[in-house]
Amino acid sequence: MTGSAILVGCAELPTGDGDDDALVPALSALGFSVEWAAWDSQASFESADAVILRATWDYASRRPEFLSWCESVPALLNPAAVVRWNTDKSYLTELLGAGLAVVPTTSVEPGEVARFPSSEFVVKPSVGAGSRGAARFPAGADAGAHVAALHAEGHTALIQPYQSSVDTAGELALVYLGGIYSHAFTKHAMLGSTMDDSGLYVPEKLAPASPPADAVALAEDVLDAASALLGILRAELLYARVDVVRGADGKPLLLELELAEPSLGFRQTDEAATMRFASAVRQQLA
Repeated sequence: MTGSAILVGCAELPTGDGDDDALVPALSALGFSVEWAAWDSQASFESADAVILRATWDYASRRPEFLSWCESVPALLNPAAVVRWNTDKSYLTELLGAGLAVVPTTSVEPGEVARFPSSEFVVKPSVGAGSRGAARFPAGADAGAHVAALHAEGHTALIQPYQSSVDTAGELALVYLGGIYSHAFTKHAMLGSTMDDSGLYVPEKLAPASPPADAVALAEDVLDAASALLGILRAELLYARVDVVRGADGKPLLLELELAEPSLGFRQTDEAATMRFASAVRQQLA
């Protein structure tokens, strides 16, 4: 037996949304005893060999408590420092500062006055999951009321020009396991859609994808830059999902880098992907 592994969900989704179902037999095949548990349950997280964040999607409204729990878990994957950095989307401004091709992002902290793009744009909270709190506005609109509402809830607001390619091509999600490319899938527009019964995420239309070379090159650069900012090696990330869109000039732009609890699209790829994930878990423990 390799050891014990806990896949972590939340009270509303204690065993995830179904995408990770095949992880249990894959991890078991490599010698792990596996269970699911909500992060705020009484499970034996401190004694597990691997505690793997998968569907902790209620963290946005309880982030301080969630981060405190993360820091109490010795074998958390990805580690607590990575989770802290990545669960505030202000990291996008850091990646912009590092010279990466990122969707232009302006951060507006409570008390600051927002300036809105002359083109169509999106306003979202810097801490949020499943498109909650995100809204799309037409060119010339005054989104001050939405920014004020986010500020009233204690959020920093992020303002981004809307990328119209999302309407036709959607987003491209590239998945890395143990720092190595595994697979990709497309996601189609979420804004304006209805929440799942759990109230934690908006169901997406997903499909398998073969990423073009320029998107892969951007994803590689993003992972290298993020790892440098975090002071770690790429191989120390059990999982990463790099979400890419096309800008007005057709070139790829980073929309989000998901290092905390992303859906990894296992139902949209080959069956061997879950075994690659299980092997990456063993790599982390080694």
